[in-house]
Amino acid sequence: MLIHADLYPPAEKSTNNVNPPVVDFPASVRCPRRAGVHSSRQSLDDTPPRSNRKQRTMKRITAILLLFVLFGGRGSAQISDDALLDTLQHTAFNFFWTEANPANGLIKDRSLSGAPCSIASTGFGLSAICVGVDHGWVSRTAARDRILTALKTFWNGPQGSGDAYIGNYGLFYHFLDMSTARRTWDSELSTIDTGLLLAGIVDARQYFDGSDSTETLLRALADSIYHRMNWNLMRNYHPGILMGWMPGHGFSYLDGANVVPYSEWIGYNEASIMYILAMGTPTYPVDYSGWQKWTSGYSWQTQYGYSYVNFPPLFGHQYSQCWLDCRNVADDYMRSRGITYFENSRRAALAQRAYCRANPGGFVGYSDSLWGITASDIPSGYGARGAPPAQGDDGTITPTAPISSIAFAPDSVLPTIRNMWINYRTQLLTPSYGFRDAFNLSTTSPWYDTDVIGIDQGPIMLMIENYRTGRVWNRFMQNPDVQRGLAVANFLPLTGVVSRIGLPLSFALRQNYPNPFNPTTNINFSLSGSGWVTLKVYDLLGRVTATLVEGTLPAGNHEVQFDGRRLSSGVYVYRLIAGGSAQSRTMMLLK
Repeated sequence: MLIHADLYPPAEKSTNNVNPPVVDFPASVRCPRRAGVHSSRQSLDDTPPRSNRKQRTMKRITAILLLFVLFGGRGSAQISDDALLDTLQHTAFNFFWTEANPANGLIKDRSLSGAPCSIASTGFGLSAICVGVDHGWVSRTAARDRILTALKTFWNGPQGSGDAYIGNYGLFYHFLDMSTARRTWDSELSTIDTGLLLAGIVDARQYFDGSDSTETLLRALADSIYHRMNWNLMRNYHPGILMGWMPGHGFSYLDGANVVPYSEWIGYNEASIMYILAMGTPTYPVDYSGWQKWTSGYSWQTQYGYSYVNFPPLFGHQYSQCWLDCRNVADDYMRSRGITYFENSRRAALAQRAYCRANPGGFVGYSDSLWGITASDIPSGYGARGAPPAQGDDGTITPTAPISSIAFAPDSVLPTIRNMWINYRTQLLTPSYGFRDAFNLSTTSPWYDTDVIGIDQGPIMLMIENYRTGRVWNRFMQNPDVQRGLAVANFLPLTGVVSRIGLPLSFALRQNYPNPFNPTTNINFSLSGSGWVTLKVYDLLGRVTATLVEGTLPAGNHEVQFDGRRLSSGVYVYRLIAGGSAQSRTMMLLK
């Protein structure tokens, strides 16, 4: 339904502030945080004072455990895969929560002081905040209030042509002033950035599914913002959606002294999420001819032994699939090729890894465990880069490129993440926000970017989550407008693809989170084949305290919740047995 601004009061500034650190380690030993551990900022807390004392105890113990893991006798290089991925997700969350204006919910483009809001960064951030709730880094109430504030900003902001407006025709300008939430930087009305913002809005709508009046209002606002967008107008009588609209010039922009018309979105890149959402709206939908125009520009190539729809920068293979689960469905084009978009992205990532291993440009550092070429900052400014084939390749490596491919090719990505962590984190890792945008070892002196960028951290956060739990995919794909858009584009189930689409490459039991916990925690595990599975919890005397799974399960990723409210505080062991394999982990219950 559509709602009106006068149906609810103006947004109030949240009183849920970030808590001061409980354990203040010297700067020389501060490190990125795992779940429940913080140095400069804490997860939000809206609990009574007695619960605060319990949480402080949990945070102290978790901080000590983290120091032992990262700085213990074996050295920080020995951090586990789960702890490493958790650290990257947590620092990404820190960016989206901290580099924001709590008064209007807008999120900055990058960590640079004075940077404007990027609506794409905000879209990624809305989803990242939802993930943060699941990991225990922010309370559901504080996350809901922050996201509701952002949605009120986008719904109530005036629409029109020029700097006094937040958007036009229901869409939004690419860059907004962080304080006024109005157009800045002479930016265009951006169709792709509006699409990425909308993906985050739809995801938040799916996440906050409670029946209370506040979450009901959040969902109504999300629908209202979505259904106000006039996507059909943004075609301007073309079959495809145009890239933008500019105040004073309409569907054209100034290139120097020349007025240049905006092009249609044609050919494979990051815009598939935009098309699916534009075709799924019940108000101003784009019809199937738009998708036909989009796919008409596809270029099927074979690069380094992999055949796929080519787009050299890896972000084009990642952004849409942060939300769209393309593992087992395909449109007409992909069915004709016998693969899915998920498999296409897997091949693109592996082809780029092979390119860097071959290293035709002779750049320092390139290898099968140090790769990642996509649009990014470069030593001389900014470059729209990719490979293969080489597109502006200058030796710059962008961490988000491989990390955001983890759901597609984990066996190739994890060694690369670990290489960056072990050998380059001193220069590459920021104290609070994770990896910097890019670095280049081929310059006279190795160059490391100074900024952390939202549209890097968003895919890192979401694709790690999809790899670990599939939660973002699962909830986003349940939205009826998304399903309508996929149906219009004629996505149908596809089986028999030559890759293990959607299936984990190995048996794995992951660390529970949150940990320590009280009283519930989530346990995720992966099965490479179907079969009989048991998952049990034991105390330190070996006694079974809970049986969480005992039965036949299919291959894939699974999640169960463990409730420890009837148990005493302490360390417990959970053990997974399936298909002749077994794995155990420990968890801590603190009451």
